[in-house]
Amino acid sequence: MSTPGTSRPGGRTARTAAAVFAAAISELSERDYDDISIETIAARARVHKTTLYRRWHSKAELITQALASSALSLIPVPDTGRADTDFCGLARSVQEVLSTPRGASITRALLAGSAASPEIRRVMQQYWAERLAAISVIVDRAVARGELPGGTDPEAAMRALAAPLYYQLLVTFEPITRQDADQAAAAALAAARAHVFAQPA
Repeated sequence: MSTPGTSRPGGRTARTAAAVFAAAISELSERDYDDISIETIAARARVHKTTLYRRWHSKAELITQALASSALSLIPVPDTGRADTDFCGLARSVQEVLSTPRGASITRALLAGSAASPEIRRVMQQYWAERLAAISVIVDRAVARGELPGGTDPEAAMRALAAPLYYQLLVTFEPITRQDADQAAAAALAAARAHVFAQPA
């Protein structure tokens, strides 16, 4: 017998959570953050709203968990054995996600949500910090192989790689191409090799 509040993998609770997360991501991709509510997510998931209120304390908590379970959080971390191909592979993966209507809409909605809700802003800051830490291993490996200078700040290098792509999506509203990704990767790698991201001694 299952313990109350838990479920077997594939059980009804897991299926309900999957449906709710999918509904939350769909809401993010189609609505402004302020127009999303527990009720609209429940209606889309075809789940009674009281089920959602029992499990999630707020819209921000639900959306954050939905994001963590979505493909947006699963950008692979390349490990090709070379800094140039790792940087390029990561940039191309980011470009591919941001170039889809769903990925672009979710990213814009999360930006709006972070501005509107201190709660989701705090949670998203933690989420992006964890993602940044996960991809920073690319720089650590490159330093260990002697391809980048010792003392290179991994997070600064990764921010420099991703920033131009997010800038095009969120500021200039330009299409993001594979060439843009390759240029962002090359620029970040060149800057790292030139000690631009050297950590303070």
